Amino acid sequence: MPETIYDALRESHETQRSLCRRLLRSRPGTRERLDLFTALRIELAAHAAAEERFLYVPILMDDRGLNSSRHALHEHHQIDELVEDLQSLDPRHAAWLEKARELSKKVHHHLREEEKKFFQVSGRILTAAKKTQLARQYRRDHARMRRELEAQ
Repeated sequence: MPETIYDALRESHETQRSLCRRLLRSRPGTRERLDLFTALRIELAAHAAAEERFLYVPILMDDRGLNSSRHALHEHHQIDELVEDLQSLDPRHAAWLEKARELSKKVHHHLREEEKKFFQVSGRILTAAKKTQLARQYRRDHARMRRELEAQ
């Protein structure tokens, strides 16, 4: 059975969940904390860009997916703002950890909601062939975005 967009997205979702858990367990002032935050920041940005292009936009174009797409885009924006907030804080301080917890909670909520609701809505809109095509496009764009963000 060919890979669908949902298979590709779930792989990134698991990476995000793992990075969030590991980040919250990391010790203040360590290189590990900085490396985990950088990895999470890059994964979130690459995933969001590719997902918005190759899942949200096609669903946004269908009236049945309009509200779900708008909501998902709004949550991506909230996650982006939390990442920006974290970048302005000192990772050795308690305020940073509190903001990281808030980010982790938002990421977990978004992923759960997407997998339980958005995938079902979009699954009724997309054809099987389109789901396979979008998987390839998503993977290609996700990898390109990761490379660009890692090079910055």
